[in-house]
Amino acid sequence: MTDTRFPNPFDVPTPEGCEGWEDLYPYYYLFSEERRELEESKFWFFDGMHHPEVLYPFDTITSESWWVALGEMNSRVYIVPPALGIDHRVLNGRLYISANAITDEAVVGARVAHFMERAGYYYEHWDELYAKWQDKARETIEELKAVEIKPLPEMEDIEVVHSGRGLTSAYDLLVAYNRVVENMHKIWHLHFEFLNLGYAAYLTYFGFCKQLFPDIPDQVVAQMVAGIDVLLFRPDAELKKLAKKAVELGVGDAIRDEPDPDAVISVLEQSDAGQRWIAELEKAKDPWFYFSTGSGFYHHHKTWINDQTFPFSGIADYIRKIEAGESIERPLDDVIAERDRLSTEYASLLDGDDLKNFNEQLGLARTVFPFIEDHNFYVEHWHHAVFWNKMREFGQIFVDAGFFEEVDDMFYLHRFEVEAALYDLIASWGVGTAARGPGYWPKEVARRKVLFAKLAEWQPLPALGEPPEVVTEPFTIMLWGITTDSIQNWLGIDAAEGADYDLSGFAGSPGTVEGVARVILNADELSDVQEGEILVCPITNPSWGPVFSKIAAAVTDIGGMMSHASIVCREYGVPAVVGTGFATQRIKTGQRLLVNGAEGTVKILE
Repeated sequence: MTDTRFPNPFDVPTPEGCEGWEDLYPYYYLFSEERRELEESKFWFFDGMHHPEVLYPFDTITSESWWVALGEMNSRVYIVPPALGIDHRVLNGRLYISANAITDEAVVGARVAHFMERAGYYYEHWDELYAKWQDKARETIEELKAVEIKPLPEMEDIEVVHSGRGLTSAYDLLVAYNRVVENMHKIWHLHFEFLNLGYAAYLTYFGFCKQLFPDIPDQVVAQMVAGIDVLLFRPDAELKKLAKKAVELGVGDAIRDEPDPDAVISVLEQSDAGQRWIAELEKAKDPWFYFSTGSGFYHHHKTWINDQTFPFSGIADYIRKIEAGESIERPLDDVIAERDRLSTEYASLLDGDDLKNFNEQLGLARTVFPFIEDHNFYVEHWHHAVFWNKMREFGQIFVDAGFFEEVDDMFYLHRFEVEAALYDLIASWGVGTAARGPGYWPKEVARRKVLFAKLAEWQPLPALGEPPEVVTEPFTIMLWGITTDSIQNWLGIDAAEGADYDLSGFAGSPGTVEGVARVILNADELSDVQEGEILVCPITNPSWGPVFSKIAAAVTDIGGMMSHASIVCREYGVPAVVGTGFATQRIKTGQRLLVNGAEGTVKILE
């Protein structure tokens, strides 16, 4: 008999050898007896889109920041009628989330007027407020860069005495730590100043299209707002520009044939043309190399600014294509032409108020759409790349003081524990006796590393608790791809038994392609992707732009119609099926696939 619900979170066993894992996380982030009745009544799903790996204790600062900021903007600022925030809990080191939808129509109705007034103001002044937002985001990043993190000196400089300062380096270190942590919370508040409004405008437009044209495919609704240039494509555009410059200067072979970026630079430094290319590279780095090959939510995700292997590989691929006479441009003109063709055809079916409202809704959706992607570059990539490097400066201070063996050991501590360790350090410095940390933390970090490795072996359950009869919460559907059908799929209820396909998901980007699968589980494996293969992965990331110029199609485990994977694939003209649930488990590298991006199906041919 097929189950109709997922396991109760309180009945999920702790993996063998992982006893005590709860100590890695703040008390409020756990399922607990004090809230058992509430937590058992809710439906929770694994957030494999943003947090696919075990959460490092310190790295919960990213998830906790969006937990608070998203909820506040929905519930306390804009008063979104059908939705409050999204609750978080950690189980066996994995993040599970639950959308707090409002189902009481009277409550929803009472919130509408507030939302119309508050959100309406932003929609009416969108361009002006968005310009201010960009300034605020850049200022927040500059504030973070400006935080000085200095080791504690043997004695304070005499100027501290002569100036009558009355404050010490220990005080400065505490202030610096607080400023960096506060800055993370600040950028996430800015993140949600606009994001939910962008989604709300798109969802209103989406619902209006469905009302006017009940049979219109979701993908067509999305295609009518495509073809808008956004910042997330700029880093890839910079790589293309650098590839063109290398060919123009005659140094393409030095980059094309050497995979080690340091070795490339060493060669290029020997010639005038090479030095000119290096100068162009340096100009592109800030800010466009502050780009994570992962989601940006984890400290260990490689960024272009720290490891140039991936961007140099992309430049080399583009050089090969230029030399072969192939185009390396994103098919923006084709995307725009299809967008305009579709919107014109559907508009021609309308008149009167319906036509007027359709044009208004479409216009607003196109206006807000850039932010839906642009925020990702400012926050998860640019800001977070700076943030993780700033935290490593604290890690180095702890290593020098004997608290840790390696800089990144600090991330096995939660941010409150880091603050405690910092106080241990400055107290020792102040009174002149040994701190406890060097005798305590190395052993504790070693224990946590073993525990962490065992947690990583646990296969997270897709969901917990009683699923709703029908999924209606719009953000859950559009972003995460959580639908009534996908839940049935997780439960093993095959609604399409006997169908002419092996996997189904969201029709993310149109087109039908047959090709060979390349299964990629993390960004380190991207160099294995060959020209013309079908990329199969848990979720794509925006910084994988060079890969989209190589692949024939994409298939993901996670994501909905407005996930980054769907948006990026549409903009690159790459067929995509997203949110299949099990593609990386069912498909093996080398198998031939038939991907139908219009129908949202994948057939395994071999």
